[in-house]
Amino acid sequence: MCDANLSVDQRASGDRLNSESIRKLFEQVRAGKLSPDDAVDHLRHLPFEDLGFAKVDHHRALRVGVPEVILAQGKTPAQVAGIFKQLARHGKNVLATRASKEQFSAAKKAVRGAKFEESARAITLRRDNKIYGKGLITVISAGTSDIPVAEEAVVTASIMGNEVDRLYDVGVAGIHRLLAHREAISRSRVIIVCAGMEGALPSVVGGLVGVPVIAVPTSVGYGAAFQGMAALLGMMNSCASNVSVVNIDNGFGAGYVASLINRL
Repeated sequence: MCDANLSVDQRASGDRLNSESIRKLFEQVRAGKLSPDDAVDHLRHLPFEDLGFAKVDHHRALRVGVPEVILAQGKTPAQVAGIFKQLARHGKNVLATRASKEQFSAAKKAVRGAKFEESARAITLRRDNKIYGKGLITVISAGTSDIPVAEEAVVTASIMGNEVDRLYDVGVAGIHRLLAHREAISRSRVIIVCAGMEGALPSVVGGLVGVPVIAVPTSVGYGAAFQGMAALLGMMNSCASNVSVVNIDNGFGAGYVASLINRL
């Protein structure tokens, strides 16, 4: 029999999964309050929670330091709300990207405190406001049309515990706008640059700083931009060696990687 201190809800993975909870479990085994077999049975339920339509990865925060993030695109409002609610039960920050207002309405009914970041198309729940990053992450957009992707990067980096600064509409068509902020850029530990069209801005920024520059091609542009392919290929061929590239419109991926770099 399992120890009375372990409720059915806990054994069904409703408790918070972190190093502290696992340590307490081991202490119960050492004290003879829980058998090794019961401890294994308890841990067996912790890696993920099966909701039928989704397997929520509660182990992810323990493995990589950041909880699972929900990609709301393609999911029903009820599905987003269900996953959001289960992630929220573990007491951490929760993020859902590519979300609609309908999905947010469902999530807000399920979780008090959920907020819709409209410019980033994201649903957030902020509980942990601690800064984990060691420096400043600056998010730059070439044009105003690139701001939705840039804001996705901002929200991601912010909810992961970083100080984030914005610098928008400073593309190469008016390079003096970028150079006017050179001092501010130089204070950054990681820089994210979002640009469409020919995607030239990350190379320019990369040539001005000695820190990692994460380039985000956006789908902004006319016909030959090919929904971001021209910017993607241009960025991948950057002659600035400190530039790396994520997928088209992937502000989330840029914010996530920048956050991990900023913790090193």
